[in-house]
Amino acid sequence: MNDLPTVLAAGLGAAVAFGAGDFSGGLATKRDPVVRVVALAHLLSLTLFVVLALLTGEAVPGPADLAWGALAGVGGVVGLAALYRGLALGPMGTVAATSAVLAAALPVVVSVLLGGQLGTGQRVGIVLALLGVTLLSRDQAQGRGGLGLAVLAGLGFGAFFVLLGQTQAGSVFWPLVMARLVSAGVMLPLAVRGPGLRPHATGPIVLSSLLDALGNVLFVVAAQTGRLAEASVLSNVYPAFTVLLALVMLRERLRGDQWWGLAATLLAVPLIAAHL
Repeated sequence: MNDLPTVLAAGLGAAVAFGAGDFSGGLATKRDPVVRVVALAHLLSLTLFVVLALLTGEAVPGPADLAWGALAGVGGVVGLAALYRGLALGPMGTVAATSAVLAAALPVVVSVLLGGQLGTGQRVGIVLALLGVTLLSRDQAQGRGGLGLAVLAGLGFGAFFVLLGQTQAGSVFWPLVMARLVSAGVMLPLAVRGPGLRPHATGPIVLSSLLDALGNVLFVVAAQTGRLAEASVLSNVYPAFTVLLALVMLRERLRGDQWWGLAATLLAVPLIAAHL
């Protein structure tokens, strides 16, 4: 189906959830190691997806949908590992921007290669969204230390979105369970090292897990309408919401180019949605 309200509401809902989840996760990583934050968040969301699948009575899908979910988990783990290593090498803004743009662009390319059609307004909107994400995430510092890893991270995250988008309508929670089984299985052994969990990090970790889980569910719903390209781009404007939360909650200030990025991102949404 190609349902405009579903694509728009679910895609933007995913962006809000991902953006707020990243904001909460960022607060958590100020209090506890990032590997443990991600591992615990994924373990919590795995539990949540299993409970939701059972409560909703969702039928266990066929091997193909479960395999798509597991493969998506591999893409997600590759993306996370490359992103965090790239952020360590820096510059952080350049690494974050490169990975975010590629994560949004790869599903668009795949969708077009598979026969998807984009109108002129949608093409302009997609370009504006990618430009907006770049400006929002860009650091004034320049460098190439983590650029290769940033490219790998973007491809990993983009693959995550593409692979989840291949699942059949109605298969929402079980493919996500498979994805989280893979990612949590990889991250948990790394997370048990070091000191114990700091209690004041628990709240942000739980919140980031819930929001990330919500974002994944909404993305799957949007992508299963048959609009993978639009669903991916809409969900990947999440940096705009992270920035807005930082403005309101932390009183952070934006540079001039970031204001332009925010404007471009917000303008992109109606252009992408106009011809859905």
